[in-house]
Amino acid sequence: MAKLKSELEVACPCCGALLMVDINLGRVISHKEPEREGKPDLDAAQRILAEEKARREAVFQQSVEAEKTRGDALSRRFEEALRQAREEPVGPPPKREFDLD
Repeated sequence: MAKLKSELEVACPCCGALLMVDINLGRVISHKEPEREGKPDLDAAQRILAEEKARREAVFQQSVEAEKTRGDALSRRFEEALRQAREEPVGPPPKREFDLD
């Protein structure tokens, strides 16, 4: 775009953007933002999101498998405790102090 005599290019002191100001209108007619350093790369962002999704999925699958086997483990522990209780000999009830009087 051709620059008119009534237009000025001014650099913004805050952000460094290049402003095109029309003196006759007293307004900014265009601006160009400066290139930022360390601008995020969209490919890297997509890769990071994919890695996080895979990690979340792996943790979820691990918790699902743990819940599936949890019932079996509790059943086995209950059966073992029940078998142990059946095998223990039943003895006389314990003596209480007031029974000795």
